[in-house]
Amino acid sequence: MRDDQRELRLFLHLAQTLNFGRTSLDCHVSPATLTRTVQRLEAEVGHRLLDRGPRGVSLTAEGHRFRAYAADALELWRSYREEHPDPAELTGSLAVFATVTACQALLPDLLAPFRAAHPQVRLDLRTGDAAAALARLDEGEVDVAVAGIPARLPEPLVGRTVATTELVFVTARDRPDPGLDGPFVLPHRGLVREAADRWFRARGRTAGAAAEPDGHEGLLTLVALGCGTGVVPRLVLDNSAVRDRLSVVPADPPPEPFPIGLCVRRADLRRSLVAALWSLSTPRA
Repeated sequence: MRDDQRELRLFLHLAQTLNFGRTSLDCHVSPATLTRTVQRLEAEVGHRLLDRGPRGVSLTAEGHRFRAYAADALELWRSYREEHPDPAELTGSLAVFATVTACQALLPDLLAPFRAAHPQVRLDLRTGDAAAALARLDEGEVDVAVAGIPARLPEPLVGRTVATTELVFVTARDRPDPGLDGPFVLPHRGLVREAADRWFRARGRTAGAAAEPDGHEGLLTLVALGCGTGVVPRLVLDNSAVRDRLSVVPADPPPEPFPIGLCVRRADLRRSLVAALWSLSTPRA
């Protein structure tokens, strides 16, 4: 059975990125599936929605009109499904973003009360790079993100801390001279990278990263292979499949603790599904 809302969301994401590869990756669909979705929409609309040329992808005039329609249609559908429902009988879909580690270590406890109270709600769970979590939330791709919380959240977002983990330096267990002299394997971007950079700057040093992978799991793999010393949240290390091949390198003082929060768009707290999850989540002091 077709999911019309899913097709509209895919089109809106593509209309924003104008990049089939990026949308395929971010939305976890194959390029062939994405292409078929666009072709099906174009056949139903009766107009070409996208131009594909040597300079890339662009929206046609009808594509611009259809993008506005798709955004309005999704908002109307959401409002219709959530207008004054019986809180005990909430239905619909809630899109949740979390890293693989957060899915394993945090979501079972975090989402259990919501699942028990509202079993008819479908949880649409999406995973990916932690550094992209808040951007995907802010852009409306997901309803909820479980992610590291910066000192200042963007104004449209609100978050509450659900866990705190220390940041630790790690190196390969069999590395002959483990320590904090480098080389280093650091996240390419995100809050962990920013915290590591602050730690180095406070000591008048620069990291001089030998490798900069996108995800924490990939970072630990490179560290286990002896590529250098890495820095990750302890939560990631404790749930890593390669943790037995790694050793923690003491740092004095250690990097600052890393808060992990449940984040939503502030305006969405008026939505029944988001409000229900928010009310059932327990903040940490």
